Amino acid sequence: MKLISKSIFVLALGATTVLTSCIDEVTPTTVATQDMVEHSASSQTAMLYGIPSAMLTVNTDYHFWFGYSSMMVIRDCLTADVVRDQGTGYDNFWSWEQNAYMGRDYNRASYTWNYYYDLINAANNVISSVNPEESTEEQLGILGAALAYRALAYTDLAQMYEVKANDILPETDGKILNSKGNDIKGLTVPIITEETTEEQSHNTPRATRDEIFAFIENDLLNAVQYLPGLTLSDRTFPHLDCAYGLLARLYLWHGDYAKAYAAAINAIDNATTNFMTRSTALNTTSGFNTASDFMWAGQFSKENRAVTSGIINWTSWMSNETFFGYAGAGGVWVEIDANLYHKISDTDWRKLMWKAPEGTALEGQTPFIDSDWGESMPEYSSVKFRPGQGEMSDYSVSASVAFPVMRVEEMVFIAAEAAARTQGPAAGLAFLTDFMHACRDESYNSNASTLDEVIEEIILQKRIELWGEGQTFFDIKRLNMPVTRGYTGSNHDPSFQFNTTTFPGWMNLVIPRNEENNNGATIDYATPDPSDKYTPWGSEETRCMFPRRVLKLK
Repeated sequence: MKLISKSIFVLALGATTVLTSCIDEVTPTTVATQDMVEHSASSQTAMLYGIPSAMLTVNTDYHFWFGYSSMMVIRDCLTADVVRDQGTGYDNFWSWEQNAYMGRDYNRASYTWNYYYDLINAANNVISSVNPEESTEEQLGILGAALAYRALAYTDLAQMYEVKANDILPETDGKILNSKGNDIKGLTVPIITEETTEEQSHNTPRATRDEIFAFIENDLLNAVQYLPGLTLSDRTFPHLDCAYGLLARLYLWHGDYAKAYAAAINAIDNATTNFMTRSTALNTTSGFNTASDFMWAGQFSKENRAVTSGIINWTSWMSNETFFGYAGAGGVWVEIDANLYHKISDTDWRKLMWKAPEGTALEGQTPFIDSDWGESMPEYSSVKFRPGQGEMSDYSVSASVAFPVMRVEEMVFIAAEAAARTQGPAAGLAFLTDFMHACRDESYNSNASTLDEVIEEIILQKRIELWGEGQTFFDIKRLNMPVTRGYTGSNHDPSFQFNTTTFPGWMNLVIPRNEENNNGATIDYATPDPSDKYTPWGSEETRCMFPRRVLKLK
C-alpha cells in the first residue's frame, strides 16, 4: 500500500483491536503418513477449485443467470444507482427494477436462493474434508479459503433476507408480523453446515440476526487463523486480506464499529493490491476487468459456458463498449443515475467513467475504445467495466474478464464510517478526505460536520466508488436510506420510477416456495411478498409496463 501515507490508517490507534489475539493456536494431535497427506491435499485442492467455478454458473434458459456476478447486478437493480435503458425491450432484469414477480412462486426468488445455497454446499464439501487437528499448513489454508467462501455467501444472504421494517411492512410494539401472525423481525436464513444431515435440513428454521452473525464470525476468525497456509496465489481465492475484509463487512452490518474499523485496517494492511489509480481505472483495455487490481475476483475464461454463450455473462450485461451482448449491441445501455452523477465533482476523475451530458464541463473527455461507438452511447452511459483487452467484437476475448468481489477501496470507506462512529465525525471525515486527496480528487472538500452529515457523505463517496459492484444495496438497507428514482430529469424508465420513504420493501428478499416445500420450519415465518406495492412517480398514465415475453416465468 504505497500510494497513500500510512498515517491515514492509524487514526486513533487506541480504538484498534487485534482480531487474531483471541484465536487459539491449533496443534495437530495425530500424524498422517506423507502419502496420505499428499493425496488428501491434492484432492482437497481440486475440490477447492470447484468453488470459484461455482461462482460462474450459468443457465442458458434464463439470460440473467450467470453466477455471482449476476447477484451483483440484481442487487444494483434494487437500488437507484445503476440504470438500464429500456428502449429495445431486452432487459432481462426488468422485474427486479420494476418490483414485479418477486414472490415465492417465481424464478427470481428461486434463483438467488438456489445460487447461494449451491455455493454454500460447494464450500461445505471442502470444509468437511479437512480435519483441522490432523492437517498440514497447506490443508489448513484450503480450509480457511472454504470458510471464507461460506462466510461470503452467508454474509450476503443475511443482509439480503433479514426482515426489517420499512414503508410497506410496519413494526408494531417491537414486532413485525406476517400473514400467519408470527413475528419475523430480524429473521435471516437457515444455517446449513457440513454437519447438517438431510433430515435436519428439512426442519431448519430461519436464523436470527444474532445467531447468523455469531456463526459467520466464528467461520471468519478461523479463516484468519488458517489462511496464511494457503499456497494458491490466484485472486479468485480469498486470502488473509479478504477474510479481514469479510469481517469488516460483517461487523459493519452488526453495528460493532470498533471491530469493523480494526478489521478494515487489517484488510488494508494485508492487501497485496494497490488502490486503483486514474490511469488504471480509465484504461480502455484493462479497466476494471483485471483480477490483479482486486483483492478478490471472479474470473471468466474463454472455456466458461457463460463466455461461450456469447451473451449470458458479465461483459454482455455491464460493458456498453461491445458489438455483441445486451448492454452494447442489445441496446440495454448501462447508465449511472443522473442524480448521483451530478453529485460527483468535476475535479474527481471517477466522473470520467460515465459519458458526460451534452453541454456539461466534462463533455467529450470520457475515453472510449472507439470514438464513433462512444458517440452513439446515451448520456450517463458507463465505460467503467471494459471488455477484455479492449476487444469489442470477439466475445471469447471480450467476455474473458475478471469482476470485483472485493476491492481494497471498500475497506477505506468502512474504516471511515467506523471511525466517525467511534472516534467522532471529524475523525471519519478526515479519513475520507485523506483518501480522496491522495487517490481521487485533490480538490475534494466537504462541509459535513454532524455525525449524520459525515456518514451521508462517506456513503455518497462509497456509492460512487463501488458503482456497479453490487455493494450499495447493503448500505441502503443497513442505514434505512430511501431510494429515489422519480424526479425531474430522471433517466430511469417511467415504470421503474419508485420513490420510497425508507429503504425499499423489496430489499427484504422472499424465501421461495421450493425451500418451504423442502424445509417446513420456514413456512410459517415467510417474508411478505413486496411485489407491486409501490406506484411509479407521476401519473398512472406514465406507467408503461415492460413486456413480460422477454423472460420466461415459472
